[in-house]
Amino acid sequence: MADAFFTCRKNVLLAKSTSTQIEGIFAATRGNSVQEEQEALLQQWLEEGAGNLPASESAPAVGKVSATLTSDWLEGSELLMSSLSDLNSAPEVTWCAGQQLTELCALASSEPQDHAVTKLEKLPAEKTVAVVGSAPWAAVVPQTDHQMVGCAPIGVGGQHEDPAVLAWSLAGGAEMVPTEPPAWPVQDAVQFCPLLEEVPYHEILWRDWEDLSVQPCELEQASKNPPLFEFRVMSYNILAQDLVEQGHDLYIHCHPDILNWDYRLPNILQEIQHWDPDVLCLQEVQENHYWEQLEPAFKKMGFACFYKRRTGRKTDGCAVCFKDSRFQLISVSPIEYFRPGLDVLNRDNVGLVLLLQPLLPECLDLKAVSPLCVANTHVLFNPRRGDIKLAQMALLLAEIDKIAKTPEGSYYPVILCGDLNSVPDSPLYKFIRNGQLSYHGMPAWKVSGQEDFSQQLHSRKLVAPLWPCSLGVTDNCQYVTRCQPKKQDRPAYWPKHAAVVNDPELQPLIPRSSGVIQHGLNLTSVYSHYLPQRGRSEVTTMPMGLGATVDYIFYSAEPVENGRRGGRRLYRDGVLKLLGRLSLLSEDVLLMANGLPNPFCSSDHLCLLASFGLEVSSLREG
Repeated sequence: MADAFFTCRKNVLLAKSTSTQIEGIFAATRGNSVQEEQEALLQQWLEEGAGNLPASESAPAVGKVSATLTSDWLEGSELLMSSLSDLNSAPEVTWCAGQQLTELCALASSEPQDHAVTKLEKLPAEKTVAVVGSAPWAAVVPQTDHQMVGCAPIGVGGQHEDPAVLAWSLAGGAEMVPTEPPAWPVQDAVQFCPLLEEVPYHEILWRDWEDLSVQPCELEQASKNPPLFEFRVMSYNILAQDLVEQGHDLYIHCHPDILNWDYRLPNILQEIQHWDPDVLCLQEVQENHYWEQLEPAFKKMGFACFYKRRTGRKTDGCAVCFKDSRFQLISVSPIEYFRPGLDVLNRDNVGLVLLLQPLLPECLDLKAVSPLCVANTHVLFNPRRGDIKLAQMALLLAEIDKIAKTPEGSYYPVILCGDLNSVPDSPLYKFIRNGQLSYHGMPAWKVSGQEDFSQQLHSRKLVAPLWPCSLGVTDNCQYVTRCQPKKQDRPAYWPKHAAVVNDPELQPLIPRSSGVIQHGLNLTSVYSHYLPQRGRSEVTTMPMGLGATVDYIFYSAEPVENGRRGGRRLYRDGVLKLLGRLSLLSEDVLLMANGLPNPFCSSDHLCLLASFGLEVSSLREG
């Protein structure tokens, strides 16, 4: 049961948070009971229900119980790794909210009438929330036990469910908690977010594991296919703390405590540990946090890690980690997009490209599997500078082209992860997925599709060539490798790749087109960017309460011959096969959870997770 669904475990933990519960229960009694009674009730609560809490919280003083999350509360984060079934069945926590309240009522009834505890009433279905400051959304109070125990079990079907989903379904067995919530004390000073009772928190943040490996009609055919080297890839923008401090206006909907790094770090680490990826691509990784906390933690999880900080004065960057028990490093190439003197590449974004060799079990010693190229990047945010975004992406694709190209001229399988700050079906997205873009005359703001600046009279437009020949990158997004004809005064070769080509006599050798760029990597997206069952678009981030998709996992596939639909190239799985993915959420669902970040998701982005399989082939003798 250790794999119980991660979000549900968080809800259970927050539902058992002492500070808000204790204040909510005993605030109603302060007007009618003496200090001794308050202390007795509080002591009973702590003796019966705080067995899993840290020692620092075992006996807080009455009148000093805080309604906010504290750093001491974080010491109990090990509860996050306990399953829902463990929480329901453990002897020290088998009591439920209704039993607690019954005991409190019984205790109150045994006292004189003038000191009776206020009668417990049921929480109204519609209760408004006091909004702090000028926050545009209502603050969400962590859900308490009465909201958790009333959750109906979620049906889980299929034979190939994720272990976390299966464990959660098993947790609701014979000892299922009652579906009717018990009565709960209400007092005017304690107000709750008006979430509908039929949509509990753990259902709001539910993310299904979608198994895409084998359809029932393909079982017979699948048995004839070669074995697969299976692995998981996660891409996650974890929100650098420095950027939180610099952009408080973006997070005014959040309680300050959930924005603290000491609160967010355990959540992020346990989310990664739970989903247990074999390859981890992170963006917005703060440098000091990486070296002091993240890398040591990842090494304990079995990862080998590589990091590239943004250039200039930026304090965050990108990291790529992989399980060294499953992959061996062949090469690593950090990329700096900044090029002095080039307006189209004057920003400090970076990327990383790794070539990894999968490690097969000893039982497959006569088998072989292809190397895997993994790329990770965080593209410029500025919605008005699509020219910079395209140039940065061209540099990344040129590096992938160099690293992933085989001696025969084809490509090893490629997985490209990152925060691309571009929405689905934008020109930049289509360029990556379709392999070609005609950009000449296009408004720069249109490249990413983030915002509509069509009303501006003097918007920047893209002009061919997008970058100068001195960059040493062709319009095919490849480094220049063409040999220069022999001359007596120069070597008879051209470098494999050149960051800058300064010789004006050599620059005309770089092929240029009239405003068309392309690449030959054949990449398609893991996600469809639409939730048909909800009739909504998928969301990976929510800046200022507006949902958008800007995070992606692209992977190598085979284009369908003469296959296009609605201007999109059609693909099918090749050597690299998509086996499954963790579903995303829609904007309306995240709004009910108070957006991002929230007490359960400690970044302003959702993590992306996909399972792949690489074909394992037999080694040829001789």
